[in-house]
Amino acid sequence: MRALDLLAGTDAILCEDTRRTGKLLAIYGIRRPMISYHEHNAPRVRPGLVRRLKAGASLALVSDPGYKLVRASLAAGVPVRPVPGASAPIAALSVSGLPTDRFLFAGFLPARGPARRKALGRLATLESTLVLFETARRLPATLSDMAELLGPREAAIARELTKQFEEVRRGTLEHLAAHYAGAQAPKGEIVIVVAPPEEAPAASWDEVRIDAALGEALAHMGTKEAAARLSTETGLSRRALYRRAITLKDALKEE
Repeated sequence: MRALDLLAGTDAILCEDTRRTGKLLAIYGIRRPMISYHEHNAPRVRPGLVRRLKAGASLALVSDPGYKLVRASLAAGVPVRPVPGASAPIAALSVSGLPTDRFLFAGFLPARGPARRKALGRLATLESTLVLFETARRLPATLSDMAELLGPREAAIARELTKQFEEVRRGTLEHLAAHYAGAQAPKGEIVIVVAPPEEAPAASWDEVRIDAALGEALAHMGTKEAAARLSTETGLSRRALYRRAITLKDALKEE
């Protein structure tokens, strides 16, 4: 009901497919302007949306891609709220301003320190956003362990989402650990969202090693797939790898 009330009163509704969203809105008699916002037009449309928000407009986003708009809005000082929040982990992720394309919900970490640090060690290398539950009492110790074992990552602490005393605090793990170490224990349900690790440096990937890896990949898969896989592995430009893969494939044909 809260979602329907918000959609009926917002200035405009951002959606990936206006036809599909229009059908859903029609069922509930909601007639509000719709703005097409999707992967292909987002970079062009996003600045104008942020300007409207800063001017006081109320906009509802009903589908992906969302996290870049959330980040841009937060950077502009515009509040972002999840609705209706049927799932606390997803609600927290949606307003964290952290990547949503790949994430892992890890539940509660072990309560005891040694076991908790061991669990964090296993999570440290995962190339995905981490979403976890934690109790108010253990939050300072958990954040301290995270800052030590996961490094200087961005994170968000979401508390009591969609309720009267909703709060989302963002910052680096070190900053958040310092804040909660000296603050009164927060009340309510708490979700921790942690950014994935930074991409591994690509300096060690010289031309010889890149060509060898591409050649091996091309023996088993197509050009685009090989470039995409190596880009994920190295952090190098997918477009540049694709061009190099084409060159290598042509050279192999000539041989």
